[in-house]
Amino acid sequence: MSGSVMITWVTRYGSTAEVAHAIAEVLRSEGVRVDERPLDRVENLDGVDALVLGCALYVGRLHRDARRFLKLHREALSHMPVALFVLGPVDKDEKQWAAARKQLDKELAKLPWFHPHVEAVFGGRWDPSRLGFPWKWTLRSVPASDARDWEAIRAWAVTLMPQLHSGAAQ
Repeated sequence: MSGSVMITWVTRYGSTAEVAHAIAEVLRSEGVRVDERPLDRVENLDGVDALVLGCALYVGRLHRDARRFLKLHREALSHMPVALFVLGPVDKDEKQWAAARKQLDKELAKLPWFHPHVEAVFGGRWDPSRLGFPWKWTLRSVPASDARDWEAIRAWAVTLMPQLHSGAAQ
């Protein structure tokens, strides 16, 4: 695989976009041609050799727009290597991390045709000041947190191309 990699994401509050940009930066530094854009700006996957899709788990489910994207582009995605990263836990509690992995597995089981070549669960960011009504009022006592591990995210990004390349022949 020597063509382009598209990195796309869906985000409510910007955290997933920040992770996607960090991954794109690493890939570009490795000499990879990267096209990065939000999910709602992806019209088709023509000319894309591999895809990196990012979204968050919300109440145990992949973001609605990510699920819709996967169904819409099912045919194209079944012929290219795909990496999937999701943002989940917003703290360091191991039980929450295990639950997030279990939730991701459950969500992927609903899409039996979709087999990402690479998957990762990263910590998310919780910033109640970015919420709208009524959540901002309801959840105002929950403190802000950021469980994104930038070193782990960048390390994962470095491993992407060899893994996606090995998946290109499938």
